[in-house]
Amino acid sequence: MFLGLLLIGPVALKMASTGYRFVRYYTSNPTYRRKGPPAPLMRLLAPLVVISTVVVFASGVALLLLGPSSRGSLLLIHKASFFVWIAVTAIHVLGHLSDLPRALTRKHEIQPAELDGYGTGRAGRVLSLSGALVAGVVLAILYVPQFAPWLNAHH
Repeated sequence: MFLGLLLIGPVALKMASTGYRFVRYYTSNPTYRRKGPPAPLMRLLAPLVVISTVVVFASGVALLLLGPSSRGSLLLIHKASFFVWIAVTAIHVLGHLSDLPRALTRKHEIQPAELDGYGTGRAGRVLSLSGALVAGVVLAILYVPQFAPWLNAHH
């Protein structure tokens, strides 16, 4: 439960940033169009990743807030969506493995001539990720008292 709540902030940030890039690409922004479209498999997989992510986190929060009495179909939805989510997310991560060597080097950094006066955005990314992580920690800590009914419930 703690881990699920902790991940809400970073997952929401990832979905927001990916959604932003999606909108910028499909509204024909030249900067985003230059990079080109995602690979076909990734484009097909994206809706499944998004839907399963929303369902697994929303059902988990609903279970936490409603308590053990909501075990019926909601728990089944949460478990099933988790298995779908873990499978499609694993395929998604494997689809990005070829990008890993480039991401681990500094060779991918934007050159000053390419910046168009905007800067690299590194500070904004660090601040956003830090804020999302802190928000997740705070949310998880605030909801620790809600764990008790689940820890004391008899199956």
